[in-house]
Amino acid sequence: MRTRLTALAGAVAGVLMLAVGACGATAQQAGPAKEGAAATGLRIMVPNTPGGGYDTTARTVARVMEDAGVASGVQVFNLPGAGGTVGLQRTVNEKGNGKLAMQMGLGVVGASYTSKSKATLTQTTPIAKLIEEAGAIVVPKQSPYQTIGELVEAWKKDPKGLAVGGGSLPGGPDHLLPMQLAQKVGIDPKQVNFISYDGGGELLPAILGNKIAFAASGYSEFLDQVQAGQVRVLAVTSEEPVEVLGDVPTLKSAGIDFVFTNWRGIVAPPGISDADKGTWIDALTRMHDSKPWKDELVKRGWTDAFVTGDAFTSFLAEQDTQVAEILTRLGLA
Repeated sequence: MRTRLTALAGAVAGVLMLAVGACGATAQQAGPAKEGAAATGLRIMVPNTPGGGYDTTARTVARVMEDAGVASGVQVFNLPGAGGTVGLQRTVNEKGNGKLAMQMGLGVVGASYTSKSKATLTQTTPIAKLIEEAGAIVVPKQSPYQTIGELVEAWKKDPKGLAVGGGSLPGGPDHLLPMQLAQKVGIDPKQVNFISYDGGGELLPAILGNKIAFAASGYSEFLDQVQAGQVRVLAVTSEEPVEVLGDVPTLKSAGIDFVFTNWRGIVAPPGISDADKGTWIDALTRMHDSKPWKDELVKRGWTDAFVTGDAFTSFLAEQDTQVAEILTRLGLA
């Protein structure tokens, strides 16, 4: 771990413009071959199963790129395994491939440690952070728990008996969320019966099939099922209520002083050219500025957190360091 953190420290030290945001200055520094032209031949890898948050985000990005005339023929494909680290290894192996990028987020950061991955995010080329999203506590529609207070009371009485599922490996957001929540409400995290699923696509059937008492994950993973009445969200982990979920309370408003935010971004293989990096940044910046993307943010309840280039490099390094420290304390890294 020390080697990886040293490399990250070096990356942070090399960032001279941390405040550089998502727009033209970063893209111009990267020097896309044809700034403003529609990009072609781009491929986005999703490192877990179809139907999860990464998959939804990547496919939304691809569709909006097409709709906004930013890119044509964008291909999205899935390469699941080991909490995203199979896809991470593939990304690192594709050194110099400027047409490929990987959808990722906090889950891949944690999995790279807990899976003892040989490939690391420090080896990739950071492109852009796209969104942030609150977590949610979700139960099957048949669940006896009608409020977060009822669930927490039952959980405190029998933490091993109430299985909680998450769409990430230990170290990912769906693991960190219930572990930190448990600690906040007075449950020893080591007593939590956490069941890991490889992405929301595998987590959802476990909820619908009553294989777990509740799930802790991003609410967008279940938005269609929430709206269809198949699952219920008892609380969200944001500071403020999430409009798309109606009157679902925050944990804070329910008397639990805890806030948790997940995020998603895009990285490319190592060693890509400045022109290819610039093409990705320019395409994503133009997508971000488009009305179709703004509409998707509202529709899905995503928080706009767009930064690119050096700013994302710095953010990613900080996240990696923080996760490494947490997992080391838990004996998982």
